[in-house]
Amino acid sequence: MKVYLSGKITGDENYRDKFAEAQRIMEAEGHVVLNPAVLPAGLDEPDYMRIALAMLDSADMMVCLPDYQESDGAMAEYGVCRRVGKPVREIKLPLGV
Repeated sequence: MKVYLSGKITGDENYRDKFAEAQRIMEAEGHVVLNPAVLPAGLDEPDYMRIALAMLDSADMMVCLPDYQESDGAMAEYGVCRRVGKPVREIKLPLGV
């Protein structure tokens, strides 16, 4: 299954580590992971959102990191999933990530 990772990026210095750990967990379950945390630096927020929504559209399911509710972008992605009926799953990450 193709899964899209969603969580807080803006304002979180540790976001790359969190998303990388979530990606490892999902890949260990056999999923193909679409990870917005690997996008290049230097784009504007609207650019990131457009790319993220395209990734989400290509995914079969959205996987939410524990802090997704602290992110306006992640909450917008969650709203899209609920509106179109795309499955959403929350995952827990190991302590310290």
